[in-house]
Amino acid sequence: MPSRIRELRRNRGLTLDQVSKQTGLSVAMLSQVERGQSDPSLESLRRLAEALQVPLFDLFRGEVAEPVAVIRHDERRLVSSPHLHVTYSQVSRSGGKVEVLEGTLDPGAASSELPRTHISEECVLVLEGSLIAEIDGTEYALGAGDSCHFDSTLPHRFLNPHHDKARFIISVTPPSN
Repeated sequence: MPSRIRELRRNRGLTLDQVSKQTGLSVAMLSQVERGQSDPSLESLRRLAEALQVPLFDLFRGEVAEPVAVIRHDERRLVSSPHLHVTYSQVSRSGGKVEVLEGTLDPGAASSELPRTHISEECVLVLEGSLIAEIDGTEYALGAGDSCHFDSTLPHRFLNPHHDKARFIISVTPPSN
C-alpha cells in the first residue's frame, strides 16, 4: 500500500503538501504512510482515496488486474477503525466495476462519525444481527436477510444500536472514492 499511495500521488502530479491540504493530514504523517512507517486509520484512508480520486481499496491494488480473481477468506484485505468499531474486508477484486465488502459493526457503533456521500449506488444486505441504515436523515431498520439499495449521493452511514454485532455485505458500483 505505501508505494501505491506514492505512485497514485505522483501520477496525479500532487506534492505531499497538496495532499496534506486536501486531506487535513500532516505532511509528516503522509510521508510516514508512503514509506510504510505508519498505518493510517480508516478515516485517513478515506481522505487519501478521495484526494487521489480512487476507491478506497484501490490504495491496496497491485499493478495487474486478473481476468478471474479468487479471493480466499483468510487472504482478504481488511480495513478497520478501532475508534468506530467497524471492519471491512474486500470480497471483490480491486479495480473492477463493482466493489463488494463484508462489514462488521460492533454494538453501539457507527460506520462513520457523520453521514458520507459519494457518486455510486449501494446495496447493503444484513447477514447477521441488525443495523440501521441512516440515509438522508431517515433511519431504516434492517434485520438479518433484509437489504437496502440507495443512491450513495445521499448522505448515509450504518448504525448498530443493538446488543449484538452486525455482519453485512455492501455492493457499490462504481466503486466509491
